[in-house]
Amino acid sequence: MVDNYTITDLYSKIQGELSKAIIGKGEVENALLLCLLSGGHLLIEGLPGTAKTKIAKTFAEVLGCNYKRIQFTPDMMPGDITGFYVYSQDGNSKFIEGPIFANIVLADELNRTTPRTQSALLESMQEYQVSIEGKSYLLEKPFMVIATQVPIGGEGTYPLTDVQVDRFLLKATSVYPTREEEKSIIGNIDKIDEPMIKPVTSPEEIIRLQKLVREVFVSPDIAEYIVELISALRADPDVLWGPSVRSGISLYKCARVLALLDGRDFVIPDDIKNLAMQAIEHRLRVKPESEIDNITAEIVVKRVLEKTPVPKINT
Repeated sequence: MVDNYTITDLYSKIQGELSKAIIGKGEVENALLLCLLSGGHLLIEGLPGTAKTKIAKTFAEVLGCNYKRIQFTPDMMPGDITGFYVYSQDGNSKFIEGPIFANIVLADELNRTTPRTQSALLESMQEYQVSIEGKSYLLEKPFMVIATQVPIGGEGTYPLTDVQVDRFLLKATSVYPTREEEKSIIGNIDKIDEPMIKPVTSPEEIIRLQKLVREVFVSPDIAEYIVELISALRADPDVLWGPSVRSGISLYKCARVLALLDGRDFVIPDDIKNLAMQAIEHRLRVKPESEIDNITAEIVVKRVLEKTPVPKINT
């Protein structure tokens, strides 16, 4: 039996601290924890002024980890992220670490920089290392990139490539608050502007919990269900570019965390269904002719979820 108390207790503490600065972002908060404990990265998309940066920054502060923020701009170079060598006149050199060397890295407005600079994140997100002039440097653990972006097509944006987007375990959307939430934000703005955030965990504790997540049982039927979903999406007539293998891996990893949060040490089909949109939509491309008919990736994912047989799990 996996002890899920530590996971749920941590989430409760994180939510308590986040509530000092964030109102009405439960979906994004949940995605942040799922990615953190699954050892992956999160992409947050939303219009300006929807608290993307605020929630990512506050989440990092709550974790008690080494945190750095990168504000992406069109004139940034790859070395501004990874670091670079400084050479002296006597021929000696010294490596200057870039902001990627941290536990939690906020890549703010990632799609406002050029593809060349965006690609500098690829190796670090996948390999947990960076290579400079033929030498590799390992990154700290835990390591998580929280990237924000404005919707594709916005002024001054460079759409992320499919390869870059595929590196993100999940994608969450930050929308405008409801009327009641906005009233609460305005009425409490002085406290929100200067919240007293307290760290509730540590890098060592996060690594321990990541290992705990791996003990959650995933039955062969659940694994088969994941493969059936991915295969059905690839075969859908409206799909131009089907979800990659990482889509199924994301579902598998995040479902284990979701199970623990629900008090279980085993994954059920509903865990997969609840995660499908965040894990798959950003990895799927719809045919241009289907887009003309207003068919979106979200519509395709929902349709395939409804059609794919759900396995029966004996609890």
